[in-house]
Amino acid sequence: MFNLSALGARLAEYEWGALFIEIGIVALKLIGILIVYLIVRAIGNRVLSGIFAKYESKENISVGRARTLESLTKNVFGYALLFILIVTILQLVNIDVTALIAGAGIVGLAIGFGAQGLVSDVVTGFFILLEKQIDVGDYITTGEFSGICEEVGLRQTKIRGFDGTLHFVPNREITSMSNHSRGNMRAMIDIGISYDDDIDKAIKVLQDVCDEVAASNTAILDGPNVVGVQELGSSDVVIRVIGQTANMEQWAVERELRKAMKEALDRNGIEIPYPHQVYVQKEA
Repeated sequence: MFNLSALGARLAEYEWGALFIEIGIVALKLIGILIVYLIVRAIGNRVLSGIFAKYESKENISVGRARTLESLTKNVFGYALLFILIVTILQLVNIDVTALIAGAGIVGLAIGFGAQGLVSDVVTGFFILLEKQIDVGDYITTGEFSGICEEVGLRQTKIRGFDGTLHFVPNREITSMSNHSRGNMRAMIDIGISYDDDIDKAIKVLQDVCDEVAASNTAILDGPNVVGVQELGSSDVVIRVIGQTANMEQWAVERELRKAMKEALDRNGIEIPYPHQVYVQKEA
């Protein structure tokens, strides 16, 4: 006698077995696609690094500019590769990618009206890169943030503060910016002497110190020179010293000059006024 229940059990077993086999095949294909994605991404990044290294040496562009373009190109390459990965996976699971992209376009248009900030970030970032306002490694100031630029992207700019804090600044918030790394920098020192000291003697002592430091420090490009009396303070005569230094070297030069000036003024008996108190004890 024909057993329908046994036949149904065999068919169910067969369907489950086929389903597991199909799932296994899809999983293997998915793993293969991910492996290919990782390999292509690694090779692509390495090739781009090599291309920009050759471009930097041949075109004689700055290191910061080359790093900026390299970082932006790698970001675009990564996004494009990720998009290809997503489309491939969707096709693997039999999802109509064409209809999905068309639907995403309509949804994206609707979202775009509410994402004006993001659009503003991208547009501002594009013009920052186009006009070469910033390069990676530049010392910049924008708004309340100041530090070294670590990355310039289409959406945001990363600034490393001098205390080590990494600031993520949306490009739309960069309404004004100062780039301190374009050209030579100025080292400026104001040092005060007592009203009782000889000003001309102090100027000569300070100028001799400037000449000695300039002869031994290659970061100094012009000067430093004593320009004269800058201010008559409440308790001191302020003398100003100005010089030109290589980029980002101004602080080190100022520290070296202050130390040398203090030692020279002490050797010549010229007083640097400072707040102090005098206690007078009267005898009974």
